[in-house]
Amino acid sequence: MKFLPIVRRELRVAARRRNTYWLRSGIALAVVLLSAWIFLVSIRDSPRALGRTLFNVLTGGALAYCLLAGLRSTADCLSEEKREGTLGLLFLTDLKGHDVVLGKLAVNSLNAFYGLLAVMPVLAIPLLVGGVTGGELARVALVLLNTLFFSMAAGLFVSALCRSHRKAMGATFLLLLLFTAGFPACGAWLAYRANWGTVETTFLLPSAVYSYALAQDRAFGSVAERYYWSVSTIQVLGWMFLALASLIAPRAWQDRPVGARAARWQDSWRRFSRGSVAERGTFRTRLLNRNAFFWLAARARLKPAWVWLTLGLLACGWVWGLAKFEKDWLNIGTYLATAFLLNSLLKCWLASEAGRQLSEDRKAGSLELLLSTPLTVREILRGQRMALSRQFLAPAFLVFGLEIAMMVATLNDPMSRSEMWLWFCLWQAGMIALVADLIALYWVGMWLGLAARNPKRAYTETVVRVLVLPWAGFAAFIAGVVVLNMASRSEPGWGVFLGTWLGLTLAADVGFGLWARHKLLTEFRTVATQRFQPRVALWRRIFGRTGAAGGEAGLSLAD
Repeated sequence: MKFLPIVRRELRVAARRRNTYWLRSGIALAVVLLSAWIFLVSIRDSPRALGRTLFNVLTGGALAYCLLAGLRSTADCLSEEKREGTLGLLFLTDLKGHDVVLGKLAVNSLNAFYGLLAVMPVLAIPLLVGGVTGGELARVALVLLNTLFFSMAAGLFVSALCRSHRKAMGATFLLLLLFTAGFPACGAWLAYRANWGTVETTFLLPSAVYSYALAQDRAFGSVAERYYWSVSTIQVLGWMFLALASLIAPRAWQDRPVGARAARWQDSWRRFSRGSVAERGTFRTRLLNRNAFFWLAARARLKPAWVWLTLGLLACGWVWGLAKFEKDWLNIGTYLATAFLLNSLLKCWLASEAGRQLSEDRKAGSLELLLSTPLTVREILRGQRMALSRQFLAPAFLVFGLEIAMMVATLNDPMSRSEMWLWFCLWQAGMIALVADLIALYWVGMWLGLAARNPKRAYTETVVRVLVLPWAGFAAFIAGVVVLNMASRSEPGWGVFLGTWLGLTLAADVGFGLWARHKLLTEFRTVATQRFQPRVALWRRIFGRTGAAGGEAGLSLAD
C-alpha cells in the first residue's frame, strides 16, 4: 500500500480546482491593494515609521487569518463525513486513522497555506522600506506558519469528536480562544490576586499572540528563549491534536448504544432546551397556527436565550470596567467601542442564522418536500422572518436603545457646537446603518443560504457583500482624497467622509437586498429543487448562451 494514499489523492484533486489558484491570486491582490492604501495614507511619515506601520498591519491581519483558518477549513471536515455516513466507508479499507486525518489536513489546509504564502512576498516590502530587520521578518513568518498548523490541527481534533456542524464550529472557536487568550487571562488574574507583578510564563507559552509579540525586535533580544519555547509549545500542541484525531476518527463514526447515565443527561438537557411533552405540544401548536415554516425554523427554543446570555456577559464586562475605572470608563471612546462591538455581534450573528435553516433543509431534501405542499414561497420567507424576529428583534431594540443612551451621554460632555453636531451625526449614521444592514442581511443571507453549497460559504459571501464591500469602497475613497490632497492641498470636511461612508453602506444594502429579494421571489422553487451545478467559467457566463446555461450561471454566483 502506498504511503499516505489519501494525502496524495486529495492533493491531486485540489491541484485541479480553479479556486486553488484564484484564492491565492485574490489574497495577493488584496494585500497589495491594502499596502498601497497604507502607503498613500502614511505618505508623510518617515520611511522607518511607514515600514513599521505596514509590517504591523499586514502581520497582524495574517495572524488573525491563521488563527481563524481552522475554524473555517477543518472544524467540520470529519463531522460532515460522519453526518453523511461516508467516514465509516473509508475505514472498511486498509486505511488507518492517520491516513484519513492527514489527508483531510492536506486538502483543507492547502488553500489557507497558499493564501498565507501569497502574503509572504509583500511582507518583504517593509524590509526594503526600513524599520524591519530580516531576522524579525523570519521570526514572524515562522510564527504565522506555526499558528496556521496549530489552528488546522485543533479544528481536526474537534471535528473528530463532534457530529453536529454547530457544535464543531463552536467547540473549535472555544478551543482556539482558550489557548490564545484564556490561559493568558487566567495567568493575569492569578498574578493580580497573588500580587506577583508579572504573569507566569507558563500561561503565556500556548498563545500565538505571545509568540508573535516576542518575535518583534524590541522584545526578542532579551527574551529569545521564551520565543523558542512558545513556538515549540504550539507546535507540540498541534501534533498532539493530530495524534488524538487519528486515534478518535476510526472509533467516532460508529453508532454506539447510549449508557444509562448519558441517556439521563440527554433527557434532562432535552427537557431543559425543548420543554416537557406538554410544553412542546403547546409551543408547536402556537407556532403552527401562525406559520408552518415558523415552527420548523424556531423549534430550538433556546436560540433567543443564547443571544440574551451573550448580551448579559457583555453587560457584566461593561459593569466590571465601570467598577474598576469608575468615571474614567465613561468616555466617548468606551461608548464607541461598545456600540461597534454590539453592532458587529448582531450583524454577524444574524448573517449566520438567516440562511442556515434553508441551507440545511435543502441539503436534507426536506425543502423540496415542503414545496410540494400548499405552503407558498412567500409563506416560507415570512416564517423565516418570524423566526429571526423571535431571536433578534428584542435584542436589536435593546441595542438601539443603548446606543441612544450613549449618544445622549456623549452629547452631555462639554464641547463646542460643531463637535456636538459631528458626534450627533456620527451616532445617527451608525444607527441608520445598523437597521439597513440587518434588513439587507436578512434577504441576502436567505438567498445565499439557499443557493450556496454550504452554510459556511453562504455566511462568508453574505458578510463580504453587505458589510465588507462598503468599507472597501470607503478605503478607496480615502485613498483618492489623499491623492487629490497631494495635488490641490485641499481637504474635504468630516461631513463628506461620513456621508460617503453612509452612502456606500446604504447603496450596498439596497442593491444587494433588492437583488436577493428578487431572486428569492422568482427563483426559489427552481433553486430549491436543483442539484448543485459545477461552476461555469467566467468567459462562458459572459459570452455563452443565456438559455439553460443561464440558470447554472445564476447558481454559480453563490456556489
